[in-house]
Amino acid sequence: MWILFAFLSALFAGLTAILAKCGIKNTDSNVATALRTIVVLIFSWIMVFLVNSQGDIGSVAPKTWIFLILSGLSTGASWLCYFKALQLGDINKVTPIDKSSTVLTICFAFLFLHESITVAKAFAIIFIALGTYLMIEKRQREKKKSEKNDENYTWLIYAFGSAIFASLTSILGKIGIEQIDSNLGTAIRTVVVLIMAWIVVFVTKKQNTIKQIDKKSWLFLILSGLATGGSWLCYYRALQTGPASVVVPIDKLSIVVTIAFSYFVFEEKLSKKAFVGLASIVLGTFLLLIK
Repeated sequence: MWILFAFLSALFAGLTAILAKCGIKNTDSNVATALRTIVVLIFSWIMVFLVNSQGDIGSVAPKTWIFLILSGLSTGASWLCYFKALQLGDINKVTPIDKSSTVLTICFAFLFLHESITVAKAFAIIFIALGTYLMIEKRQREKKKSEKNDENYTWLIYAFGSAIFASLTSILGKIGIEQIDSNLGTAIRTVVVLIMAWIVVFVTKKQNTIKQIDKKSWLFLILSGLATGGSWLCYYRALQTGPASVVVPIDKLSIVVTIAFSYFVFEEKLSKKAFVGLASIVLGTFLLLIK
């Protein structure tokens, strides 16, 4: 059953990136992240009350609280980096780097969760790493002469930051939800993400830009938040019973959904090398399902 939840998480995560890209076109990325998190928070707590797990809050162990808070902080940092990268770069370039957190997660799962690395997993890591490299290789495209070279790579820094924090999120989250309902764990983590996101908004003094958001952007931000909520609930349900080194790569298959939609919505086309890279990532992910 955890495999099904992992694939559903990938589907919703893929939709999240597309909807978020539409919602942050004319919106500050930090403000957009904070607003989306409100939607995720409401959605996640509705699920908590639907499954009637709100009464378990009082019995949450101190260790669980610590890891859920740390996981939430990592998620917030990953989001802030990811959506800043999306705002600055092409979605079919940013997403593969974000998904490269898979390799780090597998290594962390081996070190901290004692999950074994089989021959199939070793080959999977190679395929995923190779695929990521092929997809982020610099693409030749027309640029204005006035465009500065350092501006071309700013998104790259944020994208790698997103990947690093995302890998930490998975490991910390896995430990944090071991003893509690996954829906409750997700809701608690979301509170932390929300607080962190709004602190960043006020520190950067972007709160006044909220009134400038148009109706279309509001719609896409809300839809993106709902998609994120659905992805998180499925993801942590899968992570609670399945191995992190397998659940995380399956979740990262959302790249297929994202790139497919980016082709139709944003007309962002893949080069031949990037397509080979995508195929390599998918192959590596399915190798992880081999026991």
